[in-house]
Amino acid sequence: MVTFKEIEKSFEAKFAHDEELKFRAHARCNHLLGEWAAQKLNLAGPQTEAYARDLVMADLDRPGTDAVVNRIRADFAARDVPLSEQQIRQTMDELFSTVLEHMKADG
Repeated sequence: MVTFKEIEKSFEAKFAHDEELKFRAHARCNHLLGEWAAQKLNLAGPQTEAYARDLVMADLDRPGTDAVVNRIRADFAARDVPLSEQQIRQTMDELFSTVLEHMKADG
């Protein structure tokens, strides 16, 4: 017979797993978004990787999508890249959905 404690532990384990999955998905999404933004900024090679890592770190320093979006918007404005905040957020949402789907499919 399954006890309430066992059910509670099961829910806690699932919650922890789901939160870890979301954390990893956000980090991966931010990295891919950084690669996308670097391409728009005409960065290449090691600069692309460094930019992508910087975006991941920006999210870790100040969790939430605003820090990442604000950084990209500022960089785009500095280099006259004509993409709006809405376009950045749309790309971010698309990447996150794709990453999350792949991660869930991989188990």
